[in-house]
Amino acid sequence: MRTMLTALAALLLGTLPVAAQAVPATLRPDLNRQPWEYGVLVQGGNGLTEGRNDFRFLMAGVHAGKVLTPTLGRGRLRGNFEYAVEAFPFWQSYTPTFQKANCVAVPGSTAINCSPLFTVGGTFTGASITPIMLRWNLASGRRIVPWAQAAGGLLWTNHKYPAFGSSVLTLANDGPNADASVWNFTPQGGIGLHYFLRPDRSLDFSANAVHISSASLGDRNPGVNASVQFSLGYTWWK
Repeated sequence: MRTMLTALAALLLGTLPVAAQAVPATLRPDLNRQPWEYGVLVQGGNGLTEGRNDFRFLMAGVHAGKVLTPTLGRGRLRGNFEYAVEAFPFWQSYTPTFQKANCVAVPGSTAINCSPLFTVGGTFTGASITPIMLRWNLASGRRIVPWAQAAGGLLWTNHKYPAFGSSVLTLANDGPNADASVWNFTPQGGIGLHYFLRPDRSLDFSANAVHISSASLGDRNPGVNASVQFSLGYTWWK
């Protein structure tokens, strides 16, 4: 992560001589020509609800998008519609640890037989892709282009996420049908802006509300009902 942040800072510093030159009437690209954009970004945040306040997230990846329409509408909301995708080959969630066991019912009895307690939770590593990003770019600024978006993605983790169970041993919490899934869906929405250093380069900032749910692909769907995640990126416009 330190290497990626250093590289991002170097890209920004490399634009400073250009930014120090005479400033044109507008620094943003002509969105009416429906450009492509390609970028890199880092994103992080934490959970918000239902005992997830101590969940932390960190990821790094790439972004690609295409402005699909000329400028539409009037007034402050006039803008362009864009379709984009994001991929995070580096994805981590840092969660609390707790003790649980694997339990099974004793045949012909109401008793249960459980393994020794073991630790679950901690750091989860995975990868995510967001193949559907529907974004509205406001087109009125000279060098700042705000946007709002709705998106949906897919997350894979190296262990079933998040950990489910309890040290108060019951079949419901610790039985053979009490586990989550390595696959989760990530519906989300957010706002952000492009800050143009020159017409073909921008710094990007965003705030995103992300929901994580397996849609009951596992026996249990503990999920992360809501998290807030902030991103910093750098984009090339073509």
